[in-house]
Amino acid sequence: MHKYQDLKIWQKGIDLVVNVYQATSEFPKEEKFGLTSQMRRSAVSIPSNIAEGAGRNSDNDFVRFLSIANGSSYELETQVIVANRLKLLSNESCEAVCGQLNEIQKMNYIFQQRLTNKN
Repeated sequence: MHKYQDLKIWQKGIDLVVNVYQATSEFPKEEKFGLTSQMRRSAVSIPSNIAEGAGRNSDNDFVRFLSIANGSSYELETQVIVANRLKLLSNESCEAVCGQLNEIQKMNYIFQQRLTNKN
């Protein structure tokens, strides 16, 4: 079992959630149950799955939850690109969030490899 609050990848995931909430707060009200909700759920899913995996009893379980978090990161990246193309999200915000996502995706891959090779 890992202490998830000490994991840099979880901390960066929390920072990402805050940034996504701030970015989507400017979206039109008609997107409240559309893209706004979807992006926020995808963002929250990333650190949530990291935390859940950290609380499991085996590294194999942790790797599985890291994989789910990674899937959510790619889902969010797609939604960010859609929001940008719809002009709901500025190029600057899109690049910032995508930069955070790319960093988390790289960290996730390395972390999964480390846990897998440990066994």
